[in-house]
Amino acid sequence: MINEQQQEQASLYVLGALTPAEQRAFEVDVRANTELRELVQSLQRTSGLLAMTSPAVRPPSRLREKVLRRIDQATSGSSDTRLPSAMLSGLRFLDANDQRGWKQLPPVPGAWIKLLSIERERGYAVLLGKLEPGVRYPAHINEGP
Repeated sequence: MINEQQQEQASLYVLGALTPAEQRAFEVDVRANTELRELVQSLQRTSGLLAMTSPAVRPPSRLREKVLRRIDQATSGSSDTRLPSAMLSGLRFLDANDQRGWKQLPPVPGAWIKLLSIERERGYAVLLGKLEPGVRYPAHINEGP
């Protein structure tokens, strides 16, 4: 049984509107509760479908210049142009310079992987790999998805 607070937390989680501490605590609950996990997955699918039903809207003509100015500001370090997490519905962005989460592959020194997302129920994971200069990863066959 999912209570009203869990339903609210699930909605905020899918919208990316929880603080990092709230998100971590909620993810512990999701891992332990199959019904809650199914609700989160359903909300994620629904928010994705809802986004796809929005009609195409031609952006204002000055938007391009505004976006390019923000990019210039971001690359020059003059301002913080990150979007609030509530605007990133259903998405999780990783900082390219964030070294957390990388695991070295034991059989291949200099080969690293980082888990980006996982759906344990479906046996599905998305991983990012990197190799140090000169390292080659051996040919292999994946047994599953």
